[in-house]
Amino acid sequence: MGMKQSRPQMDSVVSAVGLSKVYVRGREQVKALDNATFDVWPGDFVAIIGPSGAGKSTLLNLVGCMDAPSSGTLKLLGQSVEELSEAERTRLRRDRIGFVFQHFGLIPTLTVAENVALPSLFARRPAPARVDELLAKVGLEPRRDHRPHELSGGEMQRVAIARALMNQPSLLLADEPTGNLDSVNGEAIIELFDRLNREGLTVLVVTHNHALAEAAHRQIELIDGRLHNLSKTDLQSRRQLVNLQTGPT
Repeated sequence: MGMKQSRPQMDSVVSAVGLSKVYVRGREQVKALDNATFDVWPGDFVAIIGPSGAGKSTLLNLVGCMDAPSSGTLKLLGQSVEELSEAERTRLRRDRIGFVFQHFGLIPTLTVAENVALPSLFARRPAPARVDELLAKVGLEPRRDHRPHELSGGEMQRVAIARALMNQPSLLLADEPTGNLDSVNGEAIIELFDRLNREGLTVLVVTHNHALAEAAHRQIELIDGRLHNLSKTDLQSRRQLVNLQTGPT
């Protein structure tokens, strides 16, 4: 489904045209993403929602250069991904894209500060002052010498977000960032994403969390590999329907 938006005076951060991904399982072909066309613009905050198995994580993996499409074209920050070598894709992923995952992905033997510093060490650009800045930004300076097992789930996710910001990315990708958190910690993470976006960071998030989706500027639904634009009214109506079906909590 086409979702190209005309903004002629700026370059898109993400520009996908006819993006598809097909997996082969034995004799079966599974189309995880089907002819997706969309843009993400500088300063955007876009939420992708949809049922499990709809292709949301596949889309995020393609945008994050962690997988290659079966067909279609993808431009990231003005670069055609299919024209890049593996080394160039690695540099693009390392230097320009930040990743946040549902399961945090922290190294248990490292301290908070050491986990945050990792991307700069991989890039061979140590930046201790940047670590200090990010720990202040996510409110974890007092926990800098703690290890992951000493943190709450919300604190671990804030460490993961700080780590994703270490190399000053142009795009932040988040896959179910509140999925392992209770409602209080989830709300704190939503507020942090909102603040980062207001500071100018472009954010693309996959989520089942209606509150996080509503915090985004745009909502896109992915069903059976196909994209559909949603209005906030659509999203709120679906949230009310879910509340009626599940009853009060």
